[in-house]
Amino acid sequence: MAAGYTCRMLLRSIAPTLGGLLLGLGLLVAHGPAPAKSHVPGPSAKASPVALKSQARTSKAASKTKAKDLLPRKGKKPRAAALAAGAGLAAGSALAAQSLAQRPEALAWGQALAQDQGLPPEWVKAQLVQAKVLPSVRKLVLPPATPAAKNWAAYRERFIEPRRIEAGLAFWQRHEAALARAQAEFGVPAEFIVSIIGVETFFGRHMGNFRILDALATLAFDFPTEHPRAADRQAFFRQELAQFLLLTQRSGADPLQVRGSYAGAMGLPQFMPSSWAKMAIDFDGDGRIDLFGSPEDAIGSVAHYFQVHQWKTGLPTHYPVQMQTRDDDLQTLLLPDILPTFTPKRLHELGARLDERALAHTGPLALIELRNGDQPPSFVAGTENFYAITRYNWSSYYAMAVIELAQALAQKMPKRP
Repeated sequence: MAAGYTCRMLLRSIAPTLGGLLLGLGLLVAHGPAPAKSHVPGPSAKASPVALKSQARTSKAASKTKAKDLLPRKGKKPRAAALAAGAGLAAGSALAAQSLAQRPEALAWGQALAQDQGLPPEWVKAQLVQAKVLPSVRKLVLPPATPAAKNWAAYRERFIEPRRIEAGLAFWQRHEAALARAQAEFGVPAEFIVSIIGVETFFGRHMGNFRILDALATLAFDFPTEHPRAADRQAFFRQELAQFLLLTQRSGADPLQVRGSYAGAMGLPQFMPSSWAKMAIDFDGDGRIDLFGSPEDAIGSVAHYFQVHQWKTGLPTHYPVQMQTRDDDLQTLLLPDILPTFTPKRLHELGARLDERALAHTGPLALIELRNGDQPPSFVAGTENFYAITRYNWSSYYAMAVIELAQALAQKMPKRP
């Protein structure tokens, strides 16, 4: 995923078709309109459900933070805005919830996790028996039965709109010092950090109100078998559930109090538990990580996330393209999807005409197709930075929304003397 994130109605209106939630939220929809959360990578088919070893920190800031600081301590609840968002949907789904206590395979998995990770077995069991399987979560992760045509213009309107731009400018001005520091330390422009938080949760207004324990337990042990990637997805969510239990046990947080998206993403930037463990940092210097209540921690963590995923300072995200290609060449260009694969020269040879600036680009490019319903599609040439944005949510539509919101914010942000 990411996922707090503009979920089901957005899916239905612009029709996702597949794969990878992220909270924001596109978690299970690849290269198409989706809820944000797709900073949720797909798991390896061979991954062990409980083989979660400690991850080495990848920055100085991350290395200073102990595992016990990764979630709010027991008794500290996410702020009211997070609990209010989505309350009706989560409450309604709880009415039909089924207890995980009656699932022997889940309890056996918990015993194996406790042994593998050195967790107290009774504590793990106590959490799992309180987890609920939510039918609504199962429905939310399924693609629409009758998907509509993808429509970039409709998708764009949901994010690049006056209210979100106004809120983004206010967020930027309120946290200008932290954003400037994150840009200097990680090389990620402030407008992209702001845009991610704006697209994911509308700057904390929509962080989700599903109990993370219930959401992850549902997808770990009752993932809908009709999904085309059910086995991989279930293995992935078992790893995320394991990581969530590790985080809460080591921090002293109450797993029953942590709320987020239906896909298990948490906080202002909608990090999945594994992303929280590996890339969330204490950026406000208070000795703990709080992506729910500390915008500074969220800002630093988003910037760190992009650094880990190879964001290249100063590199454009994409270039304009004029299409003059044959159908077979177009299929060749689209085959690698969003992965930068072609040299600028090769793109040009296959009919994706680039301007002089793009032809001078020294790295690989990907031809990005954005469909516009029954109108002709739009195309751009995506760079490695475009691909880095899709590590947050595996969707070209998501990436372009982040890029264009960032551009709109940068254009309107008052320039400092």
